[in-house]
Amino acid sequence: MAKLVVLSEGLTGLTYELKVDKTTIGRLEDNAFQIGEPSVSSHHCELIQRGNDIVVKDLNSTNGTFINGEKITESAFKPGQILRLGQVEMRLESGSGTTPTVAPAKKPLDKTIVIGIQAQDLDKGTRPVSFETSPAFSKKSNKVNKIFIAAAIVLGVLIIALIILSFVNLKT
Repeated sequence: MAKLVVLSEGLTGLTYELKVDKTTIGRLEDNAFQIGEPSVSSHHCELIQRGNDIVVKDLNSTNGTFINGEKITESAFKPGQILRLGQVEMRLESGSGTTPTVAPAKKPLDKTIVIGIQAQDLDKGTRPVSFETSPAFSKKSNKVNKIFIAAAIVLGVLIIALIILSFVNLKT
């Protein structure tokens, strides 16, 4: 029987046997295989068994579904390949396995965290992740730059004045 083995740090060793024809994977508890990680969508993807083949279908996830680094909407998934959901990677293994081991979510997560900029967001000029206002992200005043610019202007005016003065002295 085929099983998924999670490879990502913090979830290493988490496995799930594919016993039924359709397995949903996501962050919420109503999924067959729950992965409590913020980059995984609430209903991220489903694995469908068609005979001896397994097909992965993305469920319009926020951070995408990838097989061996290629983004997919629906694709065949073969033993040994790596499935990535958000930042979580898992490998499909064939053969007999142990009973499913599902790690409980650390805390209830009700929102998917976006891990990159979506192409459609670039056109809008929006940022997918907003930082809360904090002193670490506040604009800092830089007096050294202001003094440097003022000194450069004064020096530039002096150089121009000296050049004009030297031309006047040469003509007389």
